[in-house]
Amino acid sequence: MPPADTTPSPKTATSGQDGQHVLLAYFSRAGENYYYGGRTSLDVGNTAVLAGLISGLIPCDVHRIEAADPYPNSYDATVARNFREQNQDARPGIGNQLPVIDQYDTVILASGIWNVRAPMIMTTFTENYDFTGKTVHPVTTHAMSGLGNTVRDYSRSCPGATIGKGLAVKGEEVRTAGTAIQSWARGTGLLPAQ
Repeated sequence: MPPADTTPSPKTATSGQDGQHVLLAYFSRAGENYYYGGRTSLDVGNTAVLAGLISGLIPCDVHRIEAADPYPNSYDATVARNFREQNQDARPGIGNQLPVIDQYDTVILASGIWNVRAPMIMTTFTENYDFTGKTVHPVTTHAMSGLGNTVRDYSRSCPGATIGKGLAVKGEEVRTAGTAIQSWARGTGLLPAQ
């Protein structure tokens, strides 16, 4: 089950470990997905599942990034659209942009990895805000690319931010990744060490 969008008004933010204000902003696509070399149909996208697991551990506000022009249900059609967007350095529109993120100290940016990169809509999202002084943690679901180029891309689109420890989980394994997620959360300092 994906987490509910719990993004507060610009004046309030959920406090986490050591009083940090954490935003988990994620983009996820359900429908036909890659699955161990084949295809499977998902009612809830892998990154939405991962976001739910993270938000269950770390006190944070959650914002699901919605495409103004939704991606197709078909895996192949989504792959084709993504190639076009990457080749054109496109900035796909967001249907529910946040007004500000000033109240957050830490931003977790979660998405799938499409052709070694986060979907271009993540760049649309990051380029709309000032990340100066914030810590950004890249989080991905993937088939074989790990974090892909997210560290490089977020370093460019979030100038002034510190790029923190990333987490990459194979899409097929996301529903059983609790231990890896806990280890990552402790390693970031967002979850107290035991």
